[in-house]
Amino acid sequence: MSDLRVVIRRDSAEPEERLVTTGTTAADLFEGERSVVAARVGGVLKDLAYPLADGDEVEAVEITSPDGLNILRHSTAHVMAQAVQDLFPLAKLGIGPPIKDGFYYDFDVPQPFTPDDLKAIEKRMQEIQKRGQRFSRRAVTDDAAREELSDEPYKLELIGLKGAAAGSDDGADVEVGGGELTIYDNLDAKTGELCWKDLCRGPHLPTTRAIPAFKLMRNAAAYWRGSEKNPQLQRIYGTAWPTKEELKAHLDFLAEAEKRDHRKLGAELDLFSFPDELGSGLAVFHPKGGVIRKEMEEYSRRRHEEAGYEFVNTPHITKAKLYETSGHLPHYAEGMFPPMEFEGQDYYLKAMNCPMHNLIFDARGRSYRELPLRLFEFGTVYRYEKSGVVHGLTRARGFTQDDSHIYCTKEQVPDELDSLLTFVLNLLRDYGLSDFYLELSTRGDSEKFIGTDEEWAEATEQLRLAAGKQGLELVMDPGGAAFYGPKISVQARDAIGRTWQMSTIQVDFQQPARFKLEYTAADGTRQQPVMIHRALFGSIERFFAVLLEHYAGAFPAWLAPVQAVGIPVGDAHVPYLQEFAADAKRKGLRVEVDASSDRMQKKIRTWQRQKPPFMIIVGDDDMSQGTVSFRYRDGSQENNIPREDALAKLVDVVERRVQV
Repeated sequence: MSDLRVVIRRDSAEPEERLVTTGTTAADLFEGERSVVAARVGGVLKDLAYPLADGDEVEAVEITSPDGLNILRHSTAHVMAQAVQDLFPLAKLGIGPPIKDGFYYDFDVPQPFTPDDLKAIEKRMQEIQKRGQRFSRRAVTDDAAREELSDEPYKLELIGLKGAAAGSDDGADVEVGGGELTIYDNLDAKTGELCWKDLCRGPHLPTTRAIPAFKLMRNAAAYWRGSEKNPQLQRIYGTAWPTKEELKAHLDFLAEAEKRDHRKLGAELDLFSFPDELGSGLAVFHPKGGVIRKEMEEYSRRRHEEAGYEFVNTPHITKAKLYETSGHLPHYAEGMFPPMEFEGQDYYLKAMNCPMHNLIFDARGRSYRELPLRLFEFGTVYRYEKSGVVHGLTRARGFTQDDSHIYCTKEQVPDELDSLLTFVLNLLRDYGLSDFYLELSTRGDSEKFIGTDEEWAEATEQLRLAAGKQGLELVMDPGGAAFYGPKISVQARDAIGRTWQMSTIQVDFQQPARFKLEYTAADGTRQQPVMIHRALFGSIERFFAVLLEHYAGAFPAWLAPVQAVGIPVGDAHVPYLQEFAADAKRKGLRVEVDASSDRMQKKIRTWQRQKPPFMIIVGDDDMSQGTVSFRYRDGSQENNIPREDALAKLVDVVERRVQV
């Protein structure tokens, strides 16, 4: 057998050149390293069974790496699909890609899966896992694949997409995104007998026994390849992790996240609802939710006024021509509601505020002395979100953006971006978020991006420099920009470590050109301004949901719909508490008194579920001494506080926007 030279590369070590014999596999290079589940050969992911060639450069892929987790989860999806077809022979296979923290697989079945079905499938998966079936790759021709998979209609459709699915967002690229078709066979560990097979690019784990820990989570309906024009399939979601401990930690995290779900808390705390009569993704805010929203908006409005913004208002509908000029109809029509025909013209519900702000800028002549001109609006917009992605307040069809558009000279852009980003981060900190990183979204190769390479390069570099001044981690997002310009997104981590995209700042040379916006420069020439788009919350509804989940409904006093509730020990103490509440309201505080017939302990239990920052308890001693007692959310108590001191403390906590 001839010798081959290969190079082994590891993250923190010098490359190692090794002499191996023909037939050596990637697995042989990493024998005994159980954490290695695949290899990257010449930059391409390969199964460990891949036979090495002379000159190959090989890197180990650990199960804990992003690629390793994807391989683990996609392999587990295959095991799930095998289990489904074992138990439900009529099931037809869709697609089963890895996703964040897990995987799914779509099936065409006569009846939707039940919870008992999922238990049975998971049990069957455990049996397959223990048998240690081998994942074995083989290349096939298109015709051979069609013959082998002739009873799988969705696979036959994918075969016709070979190569064209690369980079698709519907999961098809996990099966046919490469240049050749491959099938993965699940083979019996002892006999080599075929147990199951699936069309797939791979790579996969060596065997099913290499799957350490998994769990099925839920099932849902899903359209084939994400299109409502296609058949509706049954999707089963699962999760898989490198250790049982990591699986348990993930399940504990999900349990905590479920307790914080803004839709659940919104109902429990009587904050908002989604009436069927209005339609999916359209919320109404109840009085308590309205209080929180009002406080959010009023504080934001005050800070914007201090920062030199001018407030504007624009209508909810417009002629189609406006969005043709802005470029949204050619580039964003699928995200807009269908037009309404009126007086022989098409009108659209407002999807973006920026075109209307351009009209305000263009309403009269502008001088360089007016720049930067900072326009701000709480502008309600409407987006056509597919029913499958609508999710409470975080992905709605009608929402209000805290939208700003800044018009400035090219020379003013660096300072404006710097002050904008500082303003945004400080304001988010005021609402209780403090753990940030920044994401810079740049132009991709798609035809959706408009403008010259030079303009994009200039705008991108200015954003990069502004981001660098904040001292925060900067993550690149290639191809993630809006069609008219690059953007910085502020990514904020909440109380349980989840990341939410918050504020965005975009530099735009395109819309000023499309709208022919001009200002008179100091030398009397007419110049085109630069336009900076900035949404601080993104949308008020979404930011409301983020804060609700971040605080688990226990808002700081300044945002809480009820800042304090009076709990009398007995009926005789109600008038005293009502006097205290009246004094508090005169100071701008939101204080209620529970004068119901319930016993004191029941009142406390009832109000604990509503999460007010303070309960103010009054008994005989307090009345005789002119004091009150504070009970906090954690059950601790501070007794016999003079009334004026108690009021002063409430005012102080609200004004400093601190959590108690």
